[in-house]
Amino acid sequence: MMSQLRRMFNLLRAGTGNQQLWTRSLFRDSASGGAGLVLQSQSTDVYQNLALEDWIDAHVDLEHRSVLLLWRNEPVVVIGRHQNPWTECDLSAMRRLGIPLARRRSGGGTVYHDLGNLNMTFFASKKAYDRQRNLKVVTEALKRLCPELDVRATERFDILLNGHYKISGTASRLSRKSSYHHCTLLHSSDRPALSTVLRPSRAGIQSNATPSIPSPVTNLTDHAPSLEWDQLLEALAQQYNREFGLCSASTIVDPSAESSFPGVGSMAAELRSWEWTFGKTPKFSIESRLQLTDEQLGARCPAELHMEVKNGRVDSCRLDVPADWLPLQQSRQLSDVLVGERFCPHRAAAAVTELLRSESGQLRRRLLNLCEAVVAVTG
Repeated sequence: MMSQLRRMFNLLRAGTGNQQLWTRSLFRDSASGGAGLVLQSQSTDVYQNLALEDWIDAHVDLEHRSVLLLWRNEPVVVIGRHQNPWTECDLSAMRRLGIPLARRRSGGGTVYHDLGNLNMTFFASKKAYDRQRNLKVVTEALKRLCPELDVRATERFDILLNGHYKISGTASRLSRKSSYHHCTLLHSSDRPALSTVLRPSRAGIQSNATPSIPSPVTNLTDHAPSLEWDQLLEALAQQYNREFGLCSASTIVDPSAESSFPGVGSMAAELRSWEWTFGKTPKFSIESRLQLTDEQLGARCPAELHMEVKNGRVDSCRLDVPADWLPLQQSRQLSDVLVGERFCPHRAAAAVTELLRSESGQLRRRLLNLCEAVVAVTG
């Protein structure tokens, strides 16, 4: 085993020209030696790390080896494949804080990632898929590090601390022959930021998308302040080897290296795209009561908005506005210009700009107020 690892690191030190050879040697040697792999991503870009998951799942023969990938991200909200971002997170708060959104390929609920959260992905054959066994790696590693902590996996494949606080959530993806199961582990995450962004952008949405189940959370360092990152990573790697009878040393990998992981860049680009992140949202409808105001006259008027959104775009729109407040023609024109646009405030605002230019006086003032109310609904 030591000779295999020495050969791999010699290839790595030889320069980027040997990156692809190093990667191939890494996976080939693990197969012939019957050992698994423990990989640590050096990237903190969520799209690169999610793409690396896809690459391993697609290119590594998981029938003959297992892989544990450890990774962390800069602040980001990650939703499940079948979720609706407008019902899961506060998109306006995220824009204000500069926190992006990512949609992973696995199911499950919405999570907040930052550098205080560790992500672990367990790769195996579909036949060897066992989430409880994977979670045992985590709980046993924590018990060895901090015997005073009461950590247990639940039937829902979460990990609770002291029987109440969630410190780890789970999601997974099964292919025809392979599987991966990933889970989080809250070490020292920014809990105020987590609470700020993990709340719905908009009420009144009707959807069949998979909803998240809110839970009280805590950090490991709130209960074990001396627990260091290096200790945690080493303990997890050791327990992974112990549980599965392996002898894998941790290896640092760069998921942005196209020479090591051919095609991973295009995988990351797809995950970054609006078409994947928002366009894959299951169809939903929204009904919202709007309160219109003519500030110059001090007058108010209620209105109703009915929308159908498909593939992240407005599929149909109907505005019910009293005709004595705004002529029916203007309400219909506003509805028409929104159909086909992305369900987002920037595109909605751009769509109504031309409509506003053709009006003046009270009519423009009230139409502008209606436009602002509708744009606000888009998050």
